[in-house]
Amino acid sequence: MTVVGPFGLSVRDQALEADVQAGLAAVEEGLLDATKSEVPFITEAAQHLVRAGGKRFRPLLVMLAAQFGDPYAPGVVPSAVVVELTHLATLYHDDVMDEAEVRRGVASANSRWGNSVAVLTGDFLFARASHILADLGPEAVRIQAEAFERLVTGQILETAGPRDGRDPVDHYLDVLSGKTGSLVAVACRFGAMMSGADETVVDVLTQYGERLGVAFQLADDVLDIASDSHESGKTPGTDLREGIATLPVLRLRERAQRHGLPEDVALCELLDSDLTDDARHADALARLRVHPALEQARRDAVRYAQDARSALAPLPDCGAKAALTEMCDAVVHRAG
Repeated sequence: MTVVGPFGLSVRDQALEADVQAGLAAVEEGLLDATKSEVPFITEAAQHLVRAGGKRFRPLLVMLAAQFGDPYAPGVVPSAVVVELTHLATLYHDDVMDEAEVRRGVASANSRWGNSVAVLTGDFLFARASHILADLGPEAVRIQAEAFERLVTGQILETAGPRDGRDPVDHYLDVLSGKTGSLVAVACRFGAMMSGADETVVDVLTQYGERLGVAFQLADDVLDIASDSHESGKTPGTDLREGIATLPVLRLRERAQRHGLPEDVALCELLDSDLTDDARHADALARLRVHPALEQARRDAVRYAQDARSALAPLPDCGAKAALTEMCDAVVHRAG
């Protein structure tokens, strides 16, 4: 048994492991090349998160999806670089919006250089992704543009909140489909499409990626509350401090509204207070960590991962399918 990629994903097929490792190494080189600039400061800022590491979750999915066609096709690695650059760009912007201080175990770009530099660096990464994308053809450009529109729409919907009468949990899951599911779906779609896989295979893997992406973000929501900064690589409870209600908080509010238990109502009131106060923030985190709402959010993450696994059923049995199936377990395992 060997291990590649994020979360200790095990791959039992030596040829598949070699292909994936070679592909990820090429992606890493592509990321460093794409983030170089004639201006040294831009290079430093653009490579800040690249060099900090990361799970390379999306490039790994590109490599595994490409196994259903020709994994050595020339568009596979560049498309993986595009997806990861886009993801990295959103992290720079997210950290500005969240006023985050830590990302991937290092100081966030905004805390190191200020918000303006962080935003412009994210824009620089988007530009470099677009430059690579142009060489992959108009269909790839269209797919990426549609996904990016969904990503931004999801972010806006999160900021705006649910419209009157809309269930907050349903609204939030729609937000995640846009913010996270769209780009993970593109990773799977690009891998299959660039490898020349059949259109039915491309469609299956796109559906898988969408569902896995939501499961991944739900697991992140749980991790943000349940873990410490050493485990997650970022400051725990960032969304709580900013007043952003992730699924554990939404499940708590749902429970408080339905049952009216005094301890649930009191915790909701605490969450609605000023959590920039360190003592209140720590108290809120501690209470949420032992609350049933957190376990319910874990179950939601597992459900989406199971849906992703089910989507793979039409694919032929092979090492790549086994690895994608295991990815479903690996994603939710992070949440405990």
